[in-house]
Amino acid sequence: MSPKQKSATYDLHPTPNPDHHTRRPYEVTHATEYRYEEYVTDSFGRAMLAPRETACQRVLEHTVEITPEPHVLSEHVDHFGNFSHFYQVRTPHTTLRVVKRSLLEIQCPPPDLDRLNRWTVAQAAELIATGGRRDELAGGGTTPSIDLVEAAQYVLPSQLVDLTDEVEQYALTILPPERPFGEALVALYSQIYRDFTYAKGTTSVKTTLPDLLAQREGVCQDFAHLAVGCLRAVGIPGRYVSGYIETMPPPGQVKLAGSDATHAWVGAMTPDGDWVDLDPTNDHFADSRYVVTGWGRDFRDVSPLKGVIFSEGKGSELKVAVDVIRQDRPDPRQHPAPMRDQPGSTTPATPPDERP
Repeated sequence: MSPKQKSATYDLHPTPNPDHHTRRPYEVTHATEYRYEEYVTDSFGRAMLAPRETACQRVLEHTVEITPEPHVLSEHVDHFGNFSHFYQVRTPHTTLRVVKRSLLEIQCPPPDLDRLNRWTVAQAAELIATGGRRDELAGGGTTPSIDLVEAAQYVLPSQLVDLTDEVEQYALTILPPERPFGEALVALYSQIYRDFTYAKGTTSVKTTLPDLLAQREGVCQDFAHLAVGCLRAVGIPGRYVSGYIETMPPPGQVKLAGSDATHAWVGAMTPDGDWVDLDPTNDHFADSRYVVTGWGRDFRDVSPLKGVIFSEGKGSELKVAVDVIRQDRPDPRQHPAPMRDQPGSTTPATPPDERP
């Protein structure tokens, strides 16, 4: 065990907080602003900012505004079912601003660990590889629960999730073949949470999973990539999920406008053909506080904004402001968060801060 690793003392049968799985209405705004030293004559880009409809998430309204007004703006659905906008701005500009606003309702039930524990990791991987659990048809045949093409794209290596020997060895310490599948998923998010330190600025897009395993610190994207790699290393399809998580300020303080951020977590396929989302950055399964934008093989498939500009200048400045605001409670940007366990308070105690 590395000096920075911590012992596995986590609860393999966690009790979910019922409040975290209730229906929650949210408004999400995400503003990105680029400022350039010299005029940009042409700007081409793709914005993957539209939220997905899922079994847990209903999209009520969504808009994307781009300034200067683009000459071309189109929307399409990619290979993974994510929505994205392609834009072209031909007006000379020194500032480009992209703002998305979404209204959503989210209700995410906790996973059924008893059902997941009916399989071991090895059994789950074998079932998935052969089409998953089979349902009997009236005519005497069977139908698979899993699309093998979809499963294959999430079990193979990808650009940012290379299944090296180091990744496979780490995966087997958490996901041995005989471990009950539900317990294995809990162990996966909990062990990564304990083995690694959350530290901004210590990694980049060039950081490999062996680099991460050596330095033992990073951010949510790194931990999500590692968890995805661990799942794939033992034959379980794992997908990288991008979106947002609701965060709260310390008790007695207001939330700073624009202080939220994009977040990343992981989806694991089950033999039933559905997915269980887990968050190694925050040590729990995803719940109703999570807003899904899209998913793919790794971060490169779901980058919120990327593009190309034509300019004589060499420098630019980037500003990003994100707000995830629950709509059925007082705005935390205007009202201080309640004190935890405040006597006589009718407002639930503020949950521990989540890492963005």
